[in-house]
Amino acid sequence: MTVTITTPSPTELAVTRSFDAPRALVFDALTKPELLKRWLGAQGWNLVECTVDLRVGGAWRFVSQGPGGAKMGHGGVYQEIEAPSRLVYTESYDDQWFEGEALITASLTETAGRTTVHTVLRFESQEIRDVVAASPMESGINYGYARLDDVLASVSKAG
Repeated sequence: MTVTITTPSPTELAVTRSFDAPRALVFDALTKPELLKRWLGAQGWNLVECTVDLRVGGAWRFVSQGPGGAKMGHGGVYQEIEAPSRLVYTESYDDQWFEGEALITASLTETAGRTTVHTVLRFESQEIRDVVAASPMESGINYGYARLDDVLASVSKAG
């Protein structure tokens, strides 16, 4: 299964993907460091540092390591948390590959044990949105979400 990416407004990208797992487990996989470290990252990249202070006003920070030991850090602040249905947070990158900060809203809906994650990324301008859309974002998300499928399946079997 691949992600669906749309442009609902001049400053937004929307990413939608379904997972064969209950919503509470998918929410945990988006917010718990021990699960995030198992799936988050594009091909060849792994999450090597992961801190999550899951409360409104709490910060999150991830550092990924990729080919040749390259590192990429990013983080933000949680704005809204309605577990397990909604998560709103800011995101910016240490290297500022896109200018400013994105506001990310993830909505999780469950039907018959299957969860759809609809994520809207709002940028400060259409130009920034277009820079992000032109990046290898889609392939990176697809790779990470495929790993998430495996993590969700293994956690479901263990639980």
